Amino acid sequence: MLFNSFHFAIFFVVVTSLFFALPHRLRWLLLLIASCYFYMAFLPIYILILGGTIVVDYFAGIWIEQSSGKRRKWWLIASLIANIGVLAVFKYYNFLNGNLSAVLNSAGYVNHIPNLGILLPIGLSFHTFQAMSYTIEVYRGNQKAERHFGIYSLYVMFYPQLVAGPIERPQNMLYQFHEIQRFDYDRFVEGLKLMLWGFFMKLVVADRLATYVDAVYNNVDKHSGPSCVLATALFAFQIYCDFAGYSNIAIGSAKVMGFDLMTNFRRPYFSKSVAEFWTRWHISLSTWFKDYLYISLGGSRVGVPRWYCNLMIVFLVSGLWHGANWTYIVWGGLNGLYLIGEIMVSKFTRAPKETSSVTNRLNPFVSLAKILLTFVSISLAWVFFRANSVEDGFQILQKMVTPSTSLFLDKTTLFYSAIGLFVLLACEFGCERTGHSHYPFRNQHWILQQAFYAFLIVLILLIGVYDGSQFIYFQF
Repeated sequence: MLFNSFHFAIFFVVVTSLFFALPHRLRWLLLLIASCYFYMAFLPIYILILGGTIVVDYFAGIWIEQSSGKRRKWWLIASLIANIGVLAVFKYYNFLNGNLSAVLNSAGYVNHIPNLGILLPIGLSFHTFQAMSYTIEVYRGNQKAERHFGIYSLYVMFYPQLVAGPIERPQNMLYQFHEIQRFDYDRFVEGLKLMLWGFFMKLVVADRLATYVDAVYNNVDKHSGPSCVLATALFAFQIYCDFAGYSNIAIGSAKVMGFDLMTNFRRPYFSKSVAEFWTRWHISLSTWFKDYLYISLGGSRVGVPRWYCNLMIVFLVSGLWHGANWTYIVWGGLNGLYLIGEIMVSKFTRAPKETSSVTNRLNPFVSLAKILLTFVSISLAWVFFRANSVEDGFQILQKMVTPSTSLFLDKTTLFYSAIGLFVLLACEFGCERTGHSHYPFRNQHWILQQAFYAFLIVLILLIGVYDGSQFIYFQF
């Protein structure tokens, strides 16, 4: 079920109304049934896969808690193998088999192992990582094993963040399902406003930009360098508004019922470095990799070469997490190189103390330059994230540096896109200056707030795109 559908609008109203109408002891059941229905609206049969992993991890958590010594570790390993095994079969089997075929063919052999004719279960990487965080935290002693099977199932399947995050930790979510959530008007309205901002990001900005971006990236041979540059810059905002829009709708829809999900984006394109960007972008995934992979590898508490290796491993795995395609691996590798390069450069560019007064006077210009440099770097990496193949990605980069005067223009699309981007950037700039909120006008005068959200509704109704387009991160 897509958030940007009439189906979800009815679903949301019915589920939220029933949630507050029912007594606390029945609410978990309502949410679990609603979440199953929400997931089965995509492809019903795959609910069995999700159910199987839930059963495995539920009992694994209990057995890990009850065991000691090596048995604890073996129960954790069994749980991780079960989860990663599902990912390997449904997401990576055909990719690995295809690459094996290419290697064998180059050596004059034929790979007789057939590909699997299966579809990737929607949101598989998200709820798999959330389930893995539960057993890991139980193993580490940071979370008690959940004895209520329905509550644990709801932790994995909670519909707002089931298919595209945020990837929650058990310490943040499980206790909330046990608490009595009473109707709170201010929280309810705050959640609706956050959902509205999410719909604006998705319908007015992301889906409008997608029209131009798809026209260029799906027909690279027919477009010039300037068109590729413009499409790449617009894709940076498309993917941000698409994914952050989803996250805001998810966080808002949970908030109206009293549940707090973690912030997943914090105005990433105001970052002054790639390192800062990754503390603002897809925060739930970045912190997941930091806590469960990067630190486990030794983090920065090792020699410099090993430290750089750890960073590169994390970003390559992150790329592979996003999709079974070399384009994502190249994207992850580029971001790893960026981060390592920043660390190396920072060792030689620390300004001496006597230049601090000059630096302070130039600080606004320096900050702006750093923001633009970071945006350009991230956008160049996005080329491979969006490209249909690695070859297309390199072709786009080549065209960008090839002189040309032609530029593909879709005036209507670009005009409406400019309106959406202006509102987005103006609001985010205001939020960045105040640092008070991840959505605009929260702390302004009541009349100004109402006028702004009425304006958003008008924009959504007048220039929003209603083609039922799927969220980009659903494919992961």
